[in-house]
Formats: sequence, structure tokens, C-alpha cells
Amino acid sequence: MPRRSRDMFDAQREAVLQHQAPLATRMRPQTLEAFVGQEHIVGAGRLLQRAIASDQIFSMILWGPPGSGKTTLARIIAGATQAHFEQVSAVSAGVNDLRRVVKEAQERLGMFQERTILFIDEIHRFSKSQQDALLPYIEDGTIVLIGATTENPSFEVNSALLSRARVFTLEALTDEQIGQLVDRALADSERGLAKFNVMLAADARGYLLNMVNGDARAALNALEMATLSKPPALGDKRLITVEDMRDALQSRAVRYDKHGELHYNAISALHKSVRDSDPDGALYWLGRMLDGGEDPLYIARRVVRMAIEDIGLADPQALSQTIAAQQAVHLLGQPEGDLALAQAVVYLCQAPKSNAVYRAYGAALKDVQQTRNEPVPLHLRNAPTSLMQQLGYGRNYEYAHDLPSGRSDQDHLPPNLQGRIYYEPTRRGFEAEIQARLAWRAERHTPVVAQPRRTTTTLDPSAVAHDPQALSGEESQDVEG
Repeated sequence: MPRRSRDMFDAQREAVLQHQAPLATRMRPQTLEAFVGQEHIVGAGRLLQRAIASDQIFSMILWGPPGSGKTTLARIIAGATQAHFEQVSAVSAGVNDLRRVVKEAQERLGMFQERTILFIDEIHRFSKSQQDALLPYIEDGTIVLIGATTENPSFEVNSALLSRARVFTLEALTDEQIGQLVDRALADSERGLAKFNVMLAADARGYLLNMVNGDARAALNALEMATLSKPPALGDKRLITVEDMRDALQSRAVRYDKHGELHYNAISALHKSVRDSDPDGALYWLGRMLDGGEDPLYIARRVVRMAIEDIGLADPQALSQTIAAQQAVHLLGQPEGDLALAQAVVYLCQAPKSNAVYRAYGAALKDVQQTRNEPVPLHLRNAPTSLMQQLGYGRNYEYAHDLPSGRSDQDHLPPNLQGRIYYEPTRRGFEAEIQARLAWRAERHTPVVAQPRRTTTTLDPSAVAHDPQALSGEESQDVEG
């Protein structure tokens, strides 16, 4: 098909789609002045606003939750730029599509000195090889990339691609901003709902703004659904009640992705709420995760770890409680098992806190990894054969049960680690009694307190991108995923 005919066909198709498109698509702002929200990146004098106004677009990644305006911003750029604008969706596009775009961009640049801006929606769905295919053409200026993603680019976009693009973080719209868009749609007679004479009840409007969680697309499409399904009354007007809006929405727009960044952030918030002894925060984040579809057995495993890491022997029953909760989840499933998790996290919150065992093991492991691995002392060795006995295996071993105190003062560490103390119980909970029981250590010799391994680290997005189980939102270096 000739290019001119193809362009005319595409234009006709776009016109038909625009007429039949959902309300959220029809009401997209065409200019930056009509764009609502994200003032921190497109407000007056901001970098992106200046770039759009001067048509000096550079490669960028637009990262934000659904309905925050990523695609709308890309379309505003398309309308403002003199460059050729190409749009593909990573959901359906492949390497062949990218090759076609690049080939045409090269021809356009060579023949007409015209730049090409390539907008890739849902760019996080591209594989590593697909993302790599873009690198040389972004590098040499053949294309300017605009990628849109709901996922953290640190996890989902190649570092090489990130180094060639500026990341702009979009935020969920506020209720007030969603309200502006709703009111605009109700008043617009050309693209909106004004021709239906809609009367939106105040409580229905408040319910809508609250339930969409800052998602403009969800708000407008639910408003349209409620309008079209409501027959005229009160003359020719359609009164949308809170019940109508509840039927249109069905449920809250859940902002949770059990494979995305919120998965890690939510488990981190749950863990820190438990560590800080706050049952209310812990129950909220537990509910957010379960309501979002998180695997309850994953949460159960993490709750078991919390009992070990943050309570330990300050309350030995904490581990039993969490193991029981894990078994209950496995046995009962949902929703019954959810209550077992709730009971476990509340128990952990009220329990006395200690990370002494966690630190002790870290310190011991540090010595294992960073000191010479000396042989096991002879008196601690097993001696099943006469040759071993002749070599001194087990010689002078003191059998604790034969001693009046039931405890031996013999050394149990290699010579190069004599006097090391790894476990230092706190004075909280049961560990106060343990501390008294271990007082003999100070009387035996001058102890050398071992330094534990560093137990916190900054979240390394690149590490999580390669191995999401390396860190699961928790700060421990060795957190189980």
C-alpha cells in the first residue's frame, strides 16, 4: 500500500477509535496546560516542561502507577514535537517491529534530517535482548526513546538503557486532581458526558475519588460505566448515586503487584512494624499484602524469620507461634489462614525484642569466613578407632554430666579464637534469665567480644533486578526471599 494511502487509512482508523474509545482515552489532555498533576516534573520552569516547550526531547523513562499520566505525557510530546513520533506497545511488539522503526528512522534522518521519537508503552515487558537492541540507536541519535512503565526501572530496565535515559517519577494523582478530571468530563459536551445530563451525587463523587486510589483512568471509565447503565430520570437527567458508583467499580483499584517493587516495600513495612512493636501498622501492611493477592505462604515464611531475627530467645515461644501460623495457613488456606498470620504478627509485636542470636551467628560466621580454619581441638574430636585414640583424639575430654556443676570449663573454640564471645543476651524477656545463666563466661577468662557481621545494607536495585530473592524488602543482608 502506498505511504499516502496508508497514512489516510491510519488517520481514519484513529478517528473511529477516538470516537469509540473509553472516556479516559477521549478525555486525554492535548496540551501541557490542560495536563493535571505531576507539577514536580512538568510545572513551570521544570526540566521536562522546558524540553517539551522547546522541542528538545531527550530519551527518558516515565515511571509511575496506573492512571498517573504516562501515556498522556507521551501524546502531548507527540503533539508538540516537530519530530516523527512512533508508538509501540511492549505487550505486542517484537524485535522485528523495532527493526522496522529503526530502519525508517534512519531513512527519515538521512533524507529529511527529521528526528524520530519512539514511545514504548509497558517497556518493562520487553526482554533483555529486546532492550539491548535499542542501545546502539539511542547512542547514535537515530531514535529518542520515551519508555513508560509501572514497574521500578531499577529492576525492570537494563542498566545500560537506564544510563542513556532520564527517569521521571510520576505520582498517583490526589483526590482533588481526580476530582478536576471528573468534573471536566461531566462538563465536556464534545468528548465527555455533558450530553447525558449527568448529576453526580456528592457522596457518589466522594466514593469514586476514594476508591480509585489516584488512578485517573479507573475513575473516568467507572464514571462512564455508571452513566451509560443509568436510565434517564428527573426529566432527562441521570442521577448517579453511591450505589450506582459502587456497582460500576465493584472493588477498589488495588495498587499492589506481588512481583513488583511494592511486594518488597510492603514486606519491609510489615517487618519494621513488627520490629517496632506496632500491631496496628503490622496488621495494616499484612492486610494490604493479602488483599493484593500476595502468597500467604510467602508471608508466613517471612513472619517465621521475624520471630528468629527480631525476637529470638527474648521470647522462645515466638518461633513456635509463627511455625504454627505457617502450618495453619498451609492446612486451612484462605481466608481462614489469614487470621493465623494476623495472630502471629500481633504476638510478635507484643513480644520482647532481641536480635542477639541473629548478631551472634553473624559474628561467628564472620570469623569462619575471615580467619584461618584451624583443626578441631583434639579433646573435642570423636575417637571411634584405636588409631585415633593413639593420636590423642578425645583425650582429656571432660564429660559435663559427670561434673558437679554439669558444665565443663574446657575450651571449645580453636586456639586462634580462644576467649571469643559471640552471643550476648539482652536484659529483655527470657534473655535476662539466660544472661544470668551465662555469667560463668566472665569468670572464666577475659572475654573477647566478637564483632558481628554488618546486618543492614542499602537496597541495591541492581542486585534485586538479577535476583529478586536476594533482598525481599528487608534490610538484612541475608534475608530469605
